Amino acid sequence: MGEDGPGKRKRRWLRWVARIALTLVVVLGGYVGYVAIRAGQPVALPAPAGRYQVGRTVLEWTDRTRTDPLAAQPGRPRELSVWLWYPGVPGPGAQPAPYTPGAWAGLHISGPAGLGETSFADVRGHSFADVPLAAGRFPVAVLQPGMGLAAPQYTALAENLASHGYLVAGVTPTYSANLTVLNGQTVTATAAGAVAADTANEHAGQAQADGDRLVAVWAADARFAAEQVATLNSSGRFAGHVNAGTIVYAGHSFGGAAALEACRTDPHCAGAADLDGTQFGTVVHTGLAKPMMLIGSENSCVTGTCQPADPGDQASRDTARTLLAASTGGAWCYEITGTEHFNFSDYGSYYLAAPIRSQIPLGSIDGTEALTIADAYLAAFADHATQGRPEPLLTGSSPYPQVRVQHAAH
Repeated sequence: MGEDGPGKRKRRWLRWVARIALTLVVVLGGYVGYVAIRAGQPVALPAPAGRYQVGRTVLEWTDRTRTDPLAAQPGRPRELSVWLWYPGVPGPGAQPAPYTPGAWAGLHISGPAGLGETSFADVRGHSFADVPLAAGRFPVAVLQPGMGLAAPQYTALAENLASHGYLVAGVTPTYSANLTVLNGQTVTATAAGAVAADTANEHAGQAQADGDRLVAVWAADARFAAEQVATLNSSGRFAGHVNAGTIVYAGHSFGGAAALEACRTDPHCAGAADLDGTQFGTVVHTGLAKPMMLIGSENSCVTGTCQPADPGDQASRDTARTLLAASTGGAWCYEITGTEHFNFSDYGSYYLAAPIRSQIPLGSIDGTEALTIADAYLAAFADHATQGRPEPLLTGSSPYPQVRVQHAAH
């Protein structure tokens, strides 16, 4: 038998490396193929639970009373894209409303990483494009997204509210959203439309100042959208269908903070809902004189009841406690266990490959189930605020085991 010399050992090592490399290529190729198949399969958003079918139209409005402080070019008026979901009557041949029509498809993750996210052409909502309205006059609900996101990414919440009899104005905050579409052109975020980055404490230093500044802009956007929906009552498809004297403001993350601030300044506001958003603006110190609902993700401090893990958590908890102590309109506070921050958006329904999902704050809860729970509480709160009727879901123990009641209004 020959000697096992350096050359023979090197050849054995190279063969071993080649086998490992081939195995990795096969495994990786198989995973890429699996991801491609999964990402190409249609996904359905949670079905609306209300009695109405849902129509949807996309509008663009310009607020000429405000110079946009977030625009890259100074002196421009504030322009907004507003998606309007409503109780509709789809007739024969009514077309499903595409999830992200035209340039809105740019909300999808770009580049090779986008192959690991459900194609937005395969996201199935429950709206019909530009169909007639159902009979009746409907209160207005203004819905705002989290920082960087856009109205279409909250289709599940919007469709469910519309199915319960609301005209839901989804406002995309121009220059704060990563992408919006105006006049057929994409518009991206600016530095002025963001809060200070690289901080673990949203209520410290420049981040606090940015938050207070921006929440005033977003709240004004919400108020403007509500006013514009009111003008639709005079002519056209929406004539006679708008109850402009009753408005609910709602939002996720920074949009939730803006909802509270908008409600503070609007005499027509019936109530405001904040979904997992730490609060900013004047409302924190003056409180809200209308009903409000705060829903936090697991271990979130936005309801004022967490065990802080760091100074940022403590600041968010203290901010919520200040708001609650100053408010006189009654407050409902809940936590949904198993959720993380993005479970209140449509991201919970998309397929996301493991490397992408690990970078997005989604909890262990089934994404559709989390949205279904949020849908139920938001609709119940809106009904209570606008109609003044008792809502069993808001009182006592929850029928959903994932929900922890933190505080119930009197």
